[in-house]
Amino acid sequence: MISKDLLKISDNQGSNCGDSSRVSVIDCTGDGYSSETESAITSYSLTPGGSRVYVPKDVDLEHIPSLNQIFEGLDIGYKFYKNYGRLGGFDIRKTTEKRDDDGTVIRKHYVCSSEGFNDVDIGSLESNNWKNGKERRTASRRCGCKAKMVLKYTSGNRYYVFSFVEQHNHPLASKTGRQFLRVSRDMGISSRNFVFAAGKANIGCSKAFGLMKEMVGSYANVGATLRDFRNFNRDLKCFVGVRDGQMLIDKFKVTKESSKTFYFAYEVDSEGHLTKLFWSDVIGQRNFELYGDAVSFDATFDTNKYNMIFAPFTGVDKHDRCVTFGACLLSKEDVTHYSWAFDHFVKVMGRNPVVIITDQCPAMKIAVPASFNSNNGLVSTKHRLCMWHIMEKFPTKLGNRLCKETDFMEKMKTYIWASHLEIAEFEEGWEAVIKEFKLESNKWLLDMYEIRSSWIPAYFRDEPMFGLMRTTSRSESENSFFGQFHKQGDTLCEFWLRFQSAMERQRNETERLDHESDSFTPNILSRWFIEDDAAAIFTREIFYKIQEEILAGCLDMQIKRMSEEIDGVTALEIKDVKIKDKVFKVSVSKNHAVCSCKKFVMCGIVCRHAFCGLKQIGVTKFPRSLVLNRWMKIAESGTSSAALSVSEDYLKMEKVSLKITDIWFDFRELVNKAGFHLEKLDVVHQTVLQLTADLESSNEHAEFTKRDHLAAMVGDQPTGPIEVLAPNVCKNKGNFFKRLISDREKAINKSKKRTRKCKLCSATTHDSRTCAKRQKV
Repeated sequence: MISKDLLKISDNQGSNCGDSSRVSVIDCTGDGYSSETESAITSYSLTPGGSRVYVPKDVDLEHIPSLNQIFEGLDIGYKFYKNYGRLGGFDIRKTTEKRDDDGTVIRKHYVCSSEGFNDVDIGSLESNNWKNGKERRTASRRCGCKAKMVLKYTSGNRYYVFSFVEQHNHPLASKTGRQFLRVSRDMGISSRNFVFAAGKANIGCSKAFGLMKEMVGSYANVGATLRDFRNFNRDLKCFVGVRDGQMLIDKFKVTKESSKTFYFAYEVDSEGHLTKLFWSDVIGQRNFELYGDAVSFDATFDTNKYNMIFAPFTGVDKHDRCVTFGACLLSKEDVTHYSWAFDHFVKVMGRNPVVIITDQCPAMKIAVPASFNSNNGLVSTKHRLCMWHIMEKFPTKLGNRLCKETDFMEKMKTYIWASHLEIAEFEEGWEAVIKEFKLESNKWLLDMYEIRSSWIPAYFRDEPMFGLMRTTSRSESENSFFGQFHKQGDTLCEFWLRFQSAMERQRNETERLDHESDSFTPNILSRWFIEDDAAAIFTREIFYKIQEEILAGCLDMQIKRMSEEIDGVTALEIKDVKIKDKVFKVSVSKNHAVCSCKKFVMCGIVCRHAFCGLKQIGVTKFPRSLVLNRWMKIAESGTSSAALSVSEDYLKMEKVSLKITDIWFDFRELVNKAGFHLEKLDVVHQTVLQLTADLESSNEHAEFTKRDHLAAMVGDQPTGPIEVLAPNVCKNKGNFFKRLISDREKAINKSKKRTRKCKLCSATTHDSRTCAKRQKV
């Protein structure tokens, strides 16, 4: 019969795939077929009534329950039967139990998961809901299996095997299928730690599952499935639930107890929902003390499930890298929320930054001068706007034709970006370009010219460190950096853990750069001794910038005039060959140098013109008056918050974490040394089993449940009433569902669409159904 069917398929498909000459005809009518095939998968026997009975095979006697076997507790008995099911190829579950008057369990039943039968809801089938996809299509393995193990109470809180049924009425799982049994899929502490740690590095469940497989050798050795990994991530979010806000505040309070200098503040709305949150730790405060002269502040989105904006306060450290002073989560982008964050920033730092750079947010324009003012005897902060954001608007405001098809932008950038121009030179150049392209009446350019002192470098050449940051690119870089850790669906607890992970990477990178600056000596390219002195003083990144200036001072400068030394000061007029029609005035002495380009004032780095003058008068040692502490290798020495005070509990947690990590890697090393030798692996396995048994028999041993593990990861759930509710889902201009689309973007999107034309006359105002030509016909 099978041969005829295959022959018909072959004839119909026109191929030899179903050629009956290549197929052996199998007789399926007798018992021989079933015996030969199924016996290869599982062992069974026939009862006198003709029913098949399946018994687990290849299970050592020490893992098989026996009558009157004693267990020191129900949990130990359950684990023993569970392990027997894993080795035998079937799932188990807990079922009936009997208790005495004082509540002690005196009899407990553990059965095969196929015990009993499922009740089918005929009404749901008749209602045809399953046809509409409203009912889940599930499968059941319950077939009335009688396999079980019954434990009965005896003296001393012990239990013995009262009844044991070994036979099953269904096939057992094969060796390849046992990894998918529930008894084999156990998300243990190590697996949960791995998924949790991977999540902090923004590695999803799928990739974490693949990494785990590579670490343990195969998917069967993982001990769980991808669905288990995802379910754990789901359970983690459910564990937090509506207690998200309260758990984060409680975690901040614990951190405050561990480190007295940790600062945080929060506010809730009238209903108790979290709306504002600011925090800064001791390292961020120390960094602000060192590098807080210039601060960049910019908001980023899509870092948490509530759409609260995340805004870090960013600066530049001694390695010319981004450094975070503090951060805040805000539910709105308005003056009230920004002012609140700025006020707490000043409160914890103790002073205002010299300059803060932001984008052209109207709320920040009001909030910055209101918070960073001269009250309480502080020096008010200068507010500067991001040049990049303004330059990006030129094509939008003036048109692509003018900005991209002419040399307008090149001429304009010559005067906008140049930091060596005087105010008069900039204004003269701006006016000339505007007049050349006849843009005197453009309102937007007039508005930008009115606020030119807040974004054109020529207007803050005399302000210390104002040239350190001219754009919010530092904040943009920070936002991209944090984006590697945060996800849009994160709870606040997860957000905080990922933020800590991001800060650990940032600070570890700083430690690496510190080590490289202290351990390696950069190559000296000139024969001037001042370069050797600079290499010993400055960090490597800053030294390379200074080295570039030294080489340019030696090679690219032309001295036009040099005066006699008066009171130890020599005046020079120097021409830079790379800048046309510009002569720089330099005054140098053995201990100091001043240049008209004012690069040292703006950025804290000595310019090439000053180096040329110092070389001319024979200076061989770097003048200490031209060395800023923020660029030195030893910048941190002498800071008031250099000593980090933490509690003993915090140190204990750190030691426990390090010890767990050491144990994990030592175990991996042990397994690697055993290699593929079965005898050595048996020794390792027996040792692990013995250690497990010793820990379970210890009086101090307490069951570490999944709930306890979740609490250890994200914090304990609040026991009392919830005072801080989770934030409401916010709607800000940066969120994907609240994004404002400009007319220009609408026009661009419209231009990309294919224009429909009439098939009869090719017009775009109608189609062929309403065409006048068709009506005439």
